[in-house]
Amino acid sequence: MITPQQVLEELKKVKYPGFARDIVSFGMVKDIEVGSTGIAVILTPTTAREDVLQQIREAVIATVSQLHGAPPVTVNVTLPEQPQRRTQRGPAGLPGVRYIIAVASGKGGVGKSTVAANLALALSGLGHRVGLLDADVYGPSIPLMLGLTERPQSTDDKQIIPLERFGLKVISLGLFIDDETPVIWRGPMINKLLTQFLREVQWGALDYLVLDLPPGTGDAQLTITQQVPLTGGVIVTTPQDVALLDVKRGITMFQQVSAPVLGVIENMSYHVCSGCGDRAELFGHGGGAAMARQFNIPFLGEIPLVRDIREAGDTGTPIVAAHPEHPQSHAFRAIAERIIAEIGAQPVQALPTIH
Repeated sequence: MITPQQVLEELKKVKYPGFARDIVSFGMVKDIEVGSTGIAVILTPTTAREDVLQQIREAVIATVSQLHGAPPVTVNVTLPEQPQRRTQRGPAGLPGVRYIIAVASGKGGVGKSTVAANLALALSGLGHRVGLLDADVYGPSIPLMLGLTERPQSTDDKQIIPLERFGLKVISLGLFIDDETPVIWRGPMINKLLTQFLREVQWGALDYLVLDLPPGTGDAQLTITQQVPLTGGVIVTTPQDVALLDVKRGITMFQQVSAPVLGVIENMSYHVCSGCGDRAELFGHGGGAAMARQFNIPFLGEIPLVRDIREAGDTGTPIVAAHPEHPQSHAFRAIAERIIAEIGAQPVQALPTIH
C-alpha cells in the first residue's frame, strides 16, 4: 500500500514552473489522501494563472503515477485556508486585504516607482485583485505614470474612493495637489495622511496592496510599519556599489519591523540599444544578485535600462499595460510570479480577507 509520505517524497520532484524549487518547499501541498481506489493530492496555489496550475497538475499526476502499483491520481486545487487572527500585539490588518507588499529603495533615482507600478500591473495581469498606494509623499509620481488626472471622491461617511486604472485601485497625494505644489510637510502631517490612505480608503477586497514607499528610511516608512503588518518588502536597487550600500539600510529597516524581505530587484541592470539591440553594462552588473547572496535573500530579477519603459511611464501607460508582449513586460510578470512564490514559502500567514 502506497503511503502519503511516499507520495510527498515524489512530489518533491515536481518543480514550480520557472523555478528550481519544488511545490513542496513552496508550501503548495495541503494534503494527500491515499485509498485503494485512488490518490488525491490537494494543493493550495500561490498563483491564479490557469496555465501554470495546469502544468503543475499534469506534472503531479505524471510523477505520482510512476509509483509502483499507484491507483489513479487526482489533483484538487483549493483556496488557502483563512488563518487565525494574530493574538500577539501589533498593527491590525486592513479589512479585505490579503497581502501588503512594500516596495522600497535606499535612495532616490533607482526607478522604484516605475517598478512598483509595473509590478502592480503584473500582479493584476496574473488574475489578482490589486491596489497601489503611492506613499512617496514628497515625490508622488504614480498619477503621472498611470495617466490619472481626476480627483478621488468621498462617501457620505468620509471614506475616500480610490481611482481605478488598468484594473488597479490607486490612491496618491498627487491626486489631491497641483503638479506645481511642493510638499513641505513635517512628520505629523505625513503620518496623518498615510494613516488616512491606509485606513480611510475603500480598498475593498484585494489580494495584494502594493505600497510605493519614499526612498530611504524616515517618517513615512515608520508610520506604515506601525499602521499595518507588512507581508514583506521588495527592495529596488541599481548595480552600482553606492546603490548597493543603500540596500543594506532597506534590509535592516524591514528586519527591524519583522517584515520578511521578499527579495531584491536590480533596475537599470544594463542598457539595451534601441537601434541594434546590443547590451551595454553602463553601471556594472550583478551587484544586486551578489547583495542578495550576501544577505541570504532572494534575487527576484533584473530590469534593463530600456527607452520603452521610460516612454511608456511618461505617457501614462506603463509598459506592462501598453505592451503586454514586450520582453520587459514578461520580465515584470516573471518577477511578480517569484514574489507570489516567495510569499507562499514564507512562514508568515496571509492576513484575513473579509468579503
